[in-house]
Amino acid sequence: MVEAVHKFKLKKEDTVEIIAGKDKGKRGKILKILRDKDRLVVEGANIVKKAKKRRSQQDRGGIIEIEAALHSSNVMIVCKKCGPTRIGYKVDGDSKIRVCRKCGEAL
Repeated sequence: MVEAVHKFKLKKEDTVEIIAGKDKGKRGKILKILRDKDRLVVEGANIVKKAKKRRSQQDRGGIIEIEAALHSSNVMIVCKKCGPTRIGYKVDGDSKIRVCRKCGEAL
C-alpha cells in the first residue's frame, strides 16, 4: 500500500514556534522537511544526545547533541507583525501567495 504524501504549507527557512512538547514556546528556522513522515527539523529545538562513531583519526567520536525531527502539527508559523498564526492563501493572477490569517500580510 502506498501512503499519500501530504502537501506542506511550511517551507524550509520559515520561522516557526513550537506549540507542544518539551520545547514549547521556542522559535527557530526550519532546517529540513521530511515530507514522507510529516516531520521537520527546527534549528535549536528538540535537542537529543546521539552516540557518534569515530570515522577517521581527526574525527572525534563520542556523544554529540543534534536536533531531532518534530511532527508538523506541533509547530506554527510566525508572522512578523502578529506572532504565531495559521496560513491562508491569496490568489494573485496565476500564483498563490501564503498570507497570515490574522493580519493578511504575505509570509
